[in-house]
Amino acid sequence: MDRDEELLRGRVYGADHDDPRRGPQPGHVYGELVGGPLDGLLLDVTGWTPEETGTGVALETELGRFGAGGRAMYDPRPGGGACWDWSGDTP
Repeated sequence: MDRDEELLRGRVYGADHDDPRRGPQPGHVYGELVGGPLDGLLLDVTGWTPEETGTGVALETELGRFGAGGRAMYDPRPGGGACWDWSGDTP
């Protein structure tokens, strides 16, 4: 695991690196991102509707195939679990 990967583990997607609340917060609901450039990050889905949690997301990241401005695509794992599987990168 490289240094960038180590820094991402246990963090919530979109949280500021310097924010002490960057980890999971009580009362929030999270999905775990599995595979791809955001592997191991948590996606805060608190308040999302069943329709929103049933479809995929494209999350901004510099770590994907397309670098800055690119997005990593994740889809909820069938069966309604807490894992979101990487399905590819997009510009």
